[in-house]
Amino acid sequence: MSAEPVPVAEDAGGDGLRRVARVVLLDPQDRILLLHGHEPDDPTDDWWFTPGGGVEGDETREQAALRELAEETGITEVELGPVLWKRRCSFPFAGRRWHQDEWYYLARTDRTATAATALTELERRSVVGARWWTCPELSRAHETVYPTRLAELLRTLLDEGPPAGPVTLDTEIV
Repeated sequence: MSAEPVPVAEDAGGDGLRRVARVVLLDPQDRILLLHGHEPDDPTDDWWFTPGGGVEGDETREQAALRELAEETGITEVELGPVLWKRRCSFPFAGRRWHQDEWYYLARTDRTATAATALTELERRSVVGARWWTCPELSRAHETVYPTRLAELLRTLLDEGPPAGPVTLDTEIV
């Protein structure tokens, strides 16, 4: 008995992992911006996540992070800080399994108004908004948030500042 091959994303690296850049975007009140998404055909299967997405072509992860942030939020006036966290994850979405190698960059902004400016067709069907969260709100949230330890990670970031080097998070398989 053999397992069916797992489809690999077009933007996957040689190891079959989709290279992803995400942004931990903080406002002047240290709130974090999260996007609200759901399974395209089931709005009740929903979660919150940081802006970001797959690296395209020969762009760097930094370029991908800034492009994705602009496309998903309309926010362009940011400078990326260090990579805070790295994680590998695997999850079902839109009828297939995604395998990702994600890097989370720190960024700050004074702008809190958001407007998705260039969502893909799949994103238009599955991203339903954005919200700024305080750390206490995130800690009390009953909603699903990715990465799952985000409230704890944010608290450490706010208390101690960015880590000396990227912290490798536990692999998450959903």
